[in-house]
This record gives sequence, C-alpha cells and structure tokens, in this order.
Amino acid sequence: MILQVELNMLEELENYFQSKEEPNRSCLFALRDIILGIDENVSETRKYGMPCYCYGKKMFAYLWTDKKTDVPYILFVEGKSLDHSQLESGGRARMKILSVNPNKDIEIGLIRMLLNQALDLYRK
Repeated sequence: MILQVELNMLEELENYFQSKEEPNRSCLFALRDIILGIDENVSETRKYGMPCYCYGKKMFAYLWTDKKTDVPYILFVEGKSLDHSQLESGGRARMKILSVNPNKDIEIGLIRMLLNQALDLYRK
C-alpha cells in the first residue's frame, strides 16, 4: 500500500512537470535536478499541490510558477533568514522566492549558494 501511494505521488509530480509548456517545463526540470542534487538528504514530495523539497522531514523549498506572470520560481520556506538582492518576499512574512527566467541561462551558482544557505538552517 505504501509503495502504491509513493508511486501515485511520483506520477502526480511527473504530470505536474509535464503539464507545463516550454520553456517552463525544461526550466522546472532543471531546477528540480539542481535541488535534488544539492544534498543526499533532500527528497521530493508534493504538498499543497506543489512539488516540495524536504531536508529529512522538514520542508525547505517548493517549485511553482507565478499565477500572473507564469514565471517559474523557487520558494524558500525560511526565506526570512536568507539575504540576497534577488530574493523577493512579496508580502510574505516567512518565505521568499527566487524567480527564474525560463528564457535565460539558469544561474546555477546562485541557486546552489541559496539552496546551501537554506539547508544550513536545517543542518545545524
């Protein structure tokens, strides 16, 4: 039963990514790979209908697209503890997002740095 639930969740996640139009689909798949490759303790699940990334059992990031602009972004759960000029709070008290233009090269170094800063909050 647990295996079937996990398979269903993986299928839902795959369907989420596949349902996106290009170039968002490729951008989100690339961001997913970057997040999952940042630490062996990072896992993927689905929360609130969104791909969610956990460190151990704690949620630390989500992938989504902006409802108005359709631009992909990484949402950092503890964003208030992260300080970078490209992070936006958008009126959120706790979380911040990093918008990623799907028509430009992904700033892998920046994303890895922010992911590691976010994970350091959980590693300690």
